[in-house]
Amino acid sequence: MSRLALTDMARRVARDIPSGAYVNLGIGMPTLVGQVVSPEKEIVYHSENGILGMGPAPAPGEGDPELINAGKQPVTLVPGGSFFHHTDSFMMMRGGHIDVTVLGGFQVSEKGDLANWATDDVGHPPAVGGAMDLAVGAKRVLVLMTHTTKDGRPKILPLCTYPLTAAAVVDRIYTDLAVIDVVPGGLLVREVVEGLGRDELQERTGARLSFADDVVPLVPGAV
Repeated sequence: MSRLALTDMARRVARDIPSGAYVNLGIGMPTLVGQVVSPEKEIVYHSENGILGMGPAPAPGEGDPELINAGKQPVTLVPGGSFFHHTDSFMMMRGGHIDVTVLGGFQVSEKGDLANWATDDVGHPPAVGGAMDLAVGAKRVLVLMTHTTKDGRPKILPLCTYPLTAAAVVDRIYTDLAVIDVVPGGLLVREVVEGLGRDELQERTGARLSFADDVVPLVPGAV
C-alpha cells in the first residue's frame, strides 16, 4: 500500500489555503506547508512568539539569532513584516484574527476534538505552546498528521484518549492516507490515496467513516 510522503501531504494542505489569508503553522510537520505554497498566493504568516509577515528560513549563516519562529528555527521577515510582544500575538490568536491554522495531531475524534500536546509517553514531555489558543481562535483549523502511530494504532478515534487541546474545533484532517472533513454527522472522506480501498481505510481508522459520492484519488508524487 502506498502512502503520501510528507511533501505530498503538505502540498495537499497548501492547496486549501486561500490567497490573502493570515495563517499560523504549528510546530513540526505543519511548517512544511509554508515551503510548498504556490508563489502566486499572497499568504501572511503569523508566529505566536510575536511575528506577522514571517518569511522563509534564511540562507545558512545569514540568520538573526533573535529572529526565530515558535519552534526556535531561524526565519526572515518579508517586506512590511513586523515583530511584537507575545501578549499582542496571543491577542491576535484569541481574538479571531487568524484565518487558518495548520496544527499537528496525536489524536482527532469523530466530533473534531483535538489532542496534540500530551501523550502517555513519559519520554515525550507535554508542550502545549499556543495550540489551545490557535485551536479555539482560528477561523479554520486544519490538522496534518499520519493516519496511524508508528506501531499501527489509529489516531482518528471515536473519543480522544489523550488530554484535549480543544473540543470540536477541527474542520479538516489531512493524513498520509486520506483527506477527511469533520461534519455534523461525523467524518466524511473526501479523498483517498490511490489503490487503498474503503474497507482498508476503515480498518486503519478507529472512528466510523462515511464517504463522499465523489471521492477523489490522491496519487503519491503527483499531489
